[in-house]
Amino acid sequence: MRKVKLYIASSLDGKIAKPDGDIKWLEDTPNPEKSDFGYSDFVNGVDTVLMGNKTYQEILGGDLPFPYIGKQCYVFTRNTGLDNDKHVQFISSGIEEFVTELKSKEGADIWLVGGGQINQAFLEAGLVDEIRIFIMPILLGEGIPLVNKALPEKYLQLKHVKTYPGGAVELVYGIPGLFR
Repeated sequence: MRKVKLYIASSLDGKIAKPDGDIKWLEDTPNPEKSDFGYSDFVNGVDTVLMGNKTYQEILGGDLPFPYIGKQCYVFTRNTGLDNDKHVQFISSGIEEFVTELKSKEGADIWLVGGGQINQAFLEAGLVDEIRIFIMPILLGEGIPLVNKALPEKYLQLKHVKTYPGGAVELVYGIPGLFR
């Protein structure tokens, strides 16, 4: 069965973006080795990308071309009036059923890109199998949190830790029994 993996970076104080969605601070993170933090290998291991609509809109508003060409992309939104476009299919209801069916199909792993609202929904529904989080050596203060509100208490299984010369730390957690 395919796994849903949350691969994301966070400030030390738990923010995944500035209040306006800006993530350019990640480019300023000390990175003396010019590492991609395993991003290329990770992206090559997934064939499907999931994200919330705010994250999708932030991607579209950037200066770069759509970064997930060649991947099946789904955007979760409460807005039922959106038409699919050349990059994504919009999903506005039945998230749990949709993702459960998606996981049962053949293919590579599935990347949950974020943001905070969709991370919350997926974790509460028990849809995330692994969290790969990069804690960056910065305190943002204000910003978008990894999840929007408190989740039920749940211990995670640490699978991997790696430190980078610039101060970033990669943590990989499995979620035994999920949140159900």
